[in-house]
Amino acid sequence: MAVQLVREWTAIQQFPAATQEKLVDLLSKLKNQNVNTLTILVMGKGGVGKSSTVNSIVGERVVTVSAFQSETPRPVIVSRSRSGFTLNIIDTPGLVEGGYVSDQVLETIKRFLLNKTIDVLLYVDRLDAYRVDNLDKQIVKAITDGFGKDIWQKSMVVLTHAQLSPPDLLSYEEFFSRRSESLLKCIRQGARISKMDAQNYAIPVALVENSGRCNKNEYDEKILPTGSPWIPTLVRTITEITLNGKKSILVDRKLIEGPNANDRGKLFIPVILAFQYFFVIKTIEKWINKDISRDTKSPWG
Repeated sequence: MAVQLVREWTAIQQFPAATQEKLVDLLSKLKNQNVNTLTILVMGKGGVGKSSTVNSIVGERVVTVSAFQSETPRPVIVSRSRSGFTLNIIDTPGLVEGGYVSDQVLETIKRFLLNKTIDVLLYVDRLDAYRVDNLDKQIVKAITDGFGKDIWQKSMVVLTHAQLSPPDLLSYEEFFSRRSESLLKCIRQGARISKMDAQNYAIPVALVENSGRCNKNEYDEKILPTGSPWIPTLVRTITEITLNGKKSILVDRKLIEGPNANDRGKLFIPVILAFQYFFVIKTIEKWINKDISRDTKSPWG
């Protein structure tokens, strides 16, 4: 098994001073809660900005992004350490191939994650994707089937391409609200989260703008159209999910391979045996006893 290379997180010094200060405060908050390692899994469709978001969080080009290749062809883990804290970010291929969710891609991701613990899932999509369809629901269902329903308790939605002008004379806030709610509704349906249980699966939504055209504030921080610096806001939400009291997801063999095929029918063995005894064996015994009583009777009466 290859040893994961953990490099010093020197790129954090490339952020503007205001962003650096916020990030260091958030990392200190995690360490104060005895969280020394944080593993983030990034998933979604291809071409939505997963790899670019990974690069933005780390502060350097750790995953190749090309206009002619929309995503990494296989899972990639990037590890950085600072002052005894280790950040792991796992970028993954898009889950859709040929208009359908690819079981093979999902299986590849699960195998790559064997024996790793996922602290936060970033489910990435685009803010400027105006509609949610059945394919989105199938993607959510595939993630749920692959990693268990509880992964959504450790998740957040990340909407990229946030530097846009909303259509139909909508305000930015209203457009963001509608887009977020439609996607969250899709996640609840795909993950089979009931209305009664929705409170236990409160999934936050964050906005991201990875392109160089992102506006900046007076402190040189990249900001959203709302004026909020998005990198520290994103990391703050990740920190809150990490500390939300919900259990992280360990990807073990049982999760990957599912229930043992030999164990699936064991629960039904007592029922089958009881059925055989009362409806088969007892019936045969009655027939035998009837034949015996018939044979033991004298033909002379």
